[in-house]
Amino acid sequence: MNIIKVKNISKEYKISKHENGFIGYIKHILNPKTETFKAVQNISFEIKEGEIVGYLGENGAGKSTTIKMLTGLLTPTSGEIEVNGIVPYKNRIENNFQIGAVFGQKTQLWWDLPVIESFKLIGSLYKMSKKEYESNLNWIIEKLELQELLNKQVKNLSLGQKMKCEIAATFLHKPKIVYLDEPTIGLDVLVKENIRKFIKEVNKEFHTTILLTTHDIKDVEELCDRIILIDKGCIIYDGSINTFKIKYSNNDFVTIFKKESESYIAKIKMNNEMQIVEETKNYIKIKYNSQKISIVEIIDLFKKYYTIENVETNEAKFEEILKDIYRGHTNVE
Repeated sequence: MNIIKVKNISKEYKISKHENGFIGYIKHILNPKTETFKAVQNISFEIKEGEIVGYLGENGAGKSTTIKMLTGLLTPTSGEIEVNGIVPYKNRIENNFQIGAVFGQKTQLWWDLPVIESFKLIGSLYKMSKKEYESNLNWIIEKLELQELLNKQVKNLSLGQKMKCEIAATFLHKPKIVYLDEPTIGLDVLVKENIRKFIKEVNKEFHTTILLTTHDIKDVEELCDRIILIDKGCIIYDGSINTFKIKYSNNDFVTIFKKESESYIAKIKMNNEMQIVEETKNYIKIKYNSQKISIVEIIDLFKKYYTIENVETNEAKFEEILKDIYRGHTNVE
């Protein structure tokens, strides 16, 4: 069952356009001019109930704009959105009862109150029964190890403690869909691991649908089977991470361990499909386009000048593939 349906949505903004300086300002007042900025352009996707999907892209690609339309904070310029049978921007309150959201560093906790009081207020806002509230809260406290934080004021929490409490508040009313926008930004390794583990358990236990935006690639690799990649407001890839790696990992790595400590790189006729990443007395690490040149061909080039003792190969990491796409080095069709 598709719990989120997005069909041909776009979001456009009118931006004031004027010349610099006082004269430009006066001209703008007398004859205002605007230009259209397209934050999201005619995108479509569907997400099944219980999926964890990574929604990825550079800053300014359109990720946050999309999520704001899904939550009902923004109305699309054109297109259709349906979240569990509800049009979010037409039925905001009804939609809010079935979703949860974490937006980066924006808090939903009350700054001067103890954490437990914020949880009580959130329980009241979502009209939770006492039994439901206590059951959900106890489960979350155990999973996120929050017992020692409950009576502390939010303003006295560390960043990691605060984010764990934000996550707890988001999942407290047991939402069907959760939007996580950079949930682990700035956190230490142990807190990140704890939050990832919790998200996995919630997804498994309650079949919660999760849309995740993050620049932490480990979040994506550990939590998501599917990614949607957006660039300049357009979706350029929608599918599994494994398929993405196979399709776009043109650049792989080979490390050649050599006997000679001297360098003979200058004598080797390198082509455009190869690049020396690192050279030491013991080895040479090479980045190469696996679609255009083979490891055998590379070894043949180097064994003319070196005694090769061993060879190690590595596929390009998911993060490296994304960087190549963002830099325009890899075309995504």
